[in-house]
Amino acid sequence: MKRLSRSRRIAGAAAVVGALLATAACGGGGSDDEGSGAGFNAAVKGVAAKSAKKGGTLKFINKQEFDSLDPQRQYYGFAWDFARFYTRQLISYAPKPGTAANELVPDLATSTAKISDGGKTYTYTLRDGISWEDGSPITAQDVKYGIERIWAKDVVSGGPGYLRQVLDPKGEYKGPYKDKSKDKLGLKAIETPDAKTVVFHLAKPNGDFEQMLAMPTGSPVKADKDTGAKYSNRPFSSGPYKVQSYTPGKSLAMVRNTHWKKASDPIRPALPDKITVTFNSNLEAIDRLLIKGDYDVFLSATGMTPSGRNDALKQHKGNVDNITTSFVRYVDFATKVKPFDNVHCRKAVIYGADYKSLQTTRGGPQAGGDLATNMLPKSVKGADDYDPYGILKRGGKPDPAKAKDELKQCGKPNGFSTTIVARNDQPAEVDAAEALQASLKKVGITLNVEPIQGQSSASITGSPSVMKKRGYGMSMTGWGPDFPTGQGFSQPLIDGRFIQQTGNYNVSETNDPEINKFFDQALKETDPDKAGAIYQQMNHKVSDLAVQMPFMYEKNITWRSSRLTNAFSSAAYNGRYDYSQLGVVK
Repeated sequence: MKRLSRSRRIAGAAAVVGALLATAACGGGGSDDEGSGAGFNAAVKGVAAKSAKKGGTLKFINKQEFDSLDPQRQYYGFAWDFARFYTRQLISYAPKPGTAANELVPDLATSTAKISDGGKTYTYTLRDGISWEDGSPITAQDVKYGIERIWAKDVVSGGPGYLRQVLDPKGEYKGPYKDKSKDKLGLKAIETPDAKTVVFHLAKPNGDFEQMLAMPTGSPVKADKDTGAKYSNRPFSSGPYKVQSYTPGKSLAMVRNTHWKKASDPIRPALPDKITVTFNSNLEAIDRLLIKGDYDVFLSATGMTPSGRNDALKQHKGNVDNITTSFVRYVDFATKVKPFDNVHCRKAVIYGADYKSLQTTRGGPQAGGDLATNMLPKSVKGADDYDPYGILKRGGKPDPAKAKDELKQCGKPNGFSTTIVARNDQPAEVDAAEALQASLKKVGITLNVEPIQGQSSASITGSPSVMKKRGYGMSMTGWGPDFPTGQGFSQPLIDGRFIQQTGNYNVSETNDPEINKFFDQALKETDPDKAGAIYQQMNHKVSDLAVQMPFMYEKNITWRSSRLTNAFSSAAYNGRYDYSQLGVVK
């Protein structure tokens, strides 16, 4: 029998998934009885199996270990979602389905901020009855100390640095472990006049400041329970659950924090009696265990394997959600690497790319996602259908004539050669790079595919000098928002003032004064709609410069066990379920 090529196998698999999803959507085929879940896409349409029933054990399984349980060190998205079980912040995201989850609501605080001083001062008052797992009250000083820990980068490393940039842009504070001031008052930008009041003084207005406080980095930490770099092994709980046992790489178990009071927490219902996480390095085995019923949720929520999703859709479609995430899959152009210093060479790639084949490598339109026309995901204010290259009009297919015209304009009428890097621990990236290679060859562009280890990407794609030295002109990648605004998604990728020599995310090294100014203007706005209008202009400018080539707004196939209650997709958590709301039927 003739062996199918990789691209034909991928296309065939995508077609099968598409047919199964179409069947599921219209209610035919497979089993859809009471034992097969709340119904196909129930957690996308609303709340699946709504219930206030308490008890039982909620069982997560995951391939990937937490980057940290320390709230100030976390940067994995699933870790942020999971942290709602044992951490609280002054404000957090609304426990609502879909984009309604992007609303900021009070958590430890009695209300969202009282803003004064032209948008530079934020004042909060703490609720009554909030307590640590030992029963002691959570104080304003605990909130201040927890946030101060992110300045101790030599001890507490890895988490986002937004609060450092906004509260101490000059980097003068050295963190609580090196605070040698006589009064030990810590970071001057945070005042705690009493145990119930927290006041933040920003260097300049930033309309997304409360988004930053809603991250786990805004969690309180009790100073006498802080074990520094070891805090990840046993964080002290301010939420409804506390760590019972944790063996990194193997398992985590959490039980109720008996000192947590529901009356003090408007967000978390705390339904399960116990929560467990089991780590398993085999993704296909994870799918089998989920379908078997041994576990309830895949913690990373990055989707099932092709074989797993086929089995799930055929036999258990009522347990499946086809979730739209906030991730964009795209190609970065290294504009300091020839020939991509010329905008027309970049546009030649865009017109020569077969977007449809790129989409197919990631599962097709149903399982993989919709074709992307620009870089802002739909969950972010300012997103629209701006499509300057006519991608949707031509159905994602290449436009060879325009590609060749752009090649002439960039002085490469016979084409050129370049190299694209793709992470080989994410096989879909390599598949997509090879699909792009095939389509560009037809217009005279020779694309060499260079697989790299994902763990080394920070020192390769994150290093402008390495990209230039090796002649890497393109990078296959993906990105989701740190928080659901234009700043939270785009600023690390496109603001020229965020270019780093290591750990760089602005791979294109774009440093356009107009784009930078758009960010400055948007950050002064406290009205999300007005800020969104500015980010829309910014995103159009980015598209016109052709420094990135977005090709897909990502979806995935997510398993939801028949025991699971209160499951819904939350835009605030990139489409994952809001884990803090989940319950189980015992």
